[in-house]
Amino acid sequence: MKEYLDLVRLVMNEGVRKKSRTGVDTISYFSAFYKVDLAKGFPLLTTKKMEWKSVIRELLWYLSGENHIRNLRKHTKIWDAWADEDGNLETAYGHYWRHFPSAKKDKNGNWEVTEIDQIQYVIDEIKNKPYSRRLLVTAWEPGNATTSKLPPCHYTFAFNVSGDKLNCHLTQRSGDIALGIPFNLAAYSMLTHIIANETNLQVGQFAHTIIDAHIYVGDKGTENEKYDHLEGLKEQLKREPLELPTLNIATKPLKDLTFEDFEIVGYQSYPKIKFEVAV
Repeated sequence: MKEYLDLVRLVMNEGVRKKSRTGVDTISYFSAFYKVDLAKGFPLLTTKKMEWKSVIRELLWYLSGENHIRNLRKHTKIWDAWADEDGNLETAYGHYWRHFPSAKKDKNGNWEVTEIDQIQYVIDEIKNKPYSRRLLVTAWEPGNATTSKLPPCHYTFAFNVSGDKLNCHLTQRSGDIALGIPFNLAAYSMLTHIIANETNLQVGQFAHTIIDAHIYVGDKGTENEKYDHLEGLKEQLKREPLELPTLNIATKPLKDLTFEDFEIVGYQSYPKIKFEVAV
């Protein structure tokens, strides 16, 4: 994944030090961008070991539309820090993907709220109007964003059909280069594969814009030292990327997909690098 390593270098070399909400400083770069050709392999990082099973679990949870983590928690605890004691998640990406609230006034001037399944809308549009420039999904609901403990980071994505290939562009307001971005890259690339299968297309490119691309830096000798991500990223820059694996997904309707329908073939990587999450 040369593209990822180039992103790391860009933020390291051209970013500026900033305070952050977490209390841990970051090296921040404004408006980073990269894209990868999904036909060349599934972009799962090889310069560190990735927990790819968690990627599948989380993505299937998003696609379920659930707004609690009871089922996800059985397999991974990646959202535990953000949920309440009952497992409810104030900002659940998938809930907005599948149940986005849409309000309009009736003839008496009263507001009526309906729900929009954005994923199904995109699938139907691709099948019927593949030339459409409106193949967009959002997880950003302004009312929720003003009160949520963690408003959506990867808040909108759009599909684009070029010939027989499906492309995807993700826009992210905030991106943790060491921890979050490798996961986002794999998850949305996997989603592109799923939607391509559903619409009888081949995968094209995945593109990614990160408005605030940052690396956490914890000063030595301070309580924030454990959150420093620089050394781990520098270690990855020393590692030569290995051949990318292949993603196989069972030929089934999206609604019927389960964890067992996904297979990552030929994944090899360097050892895991531990990065602490700054909450």
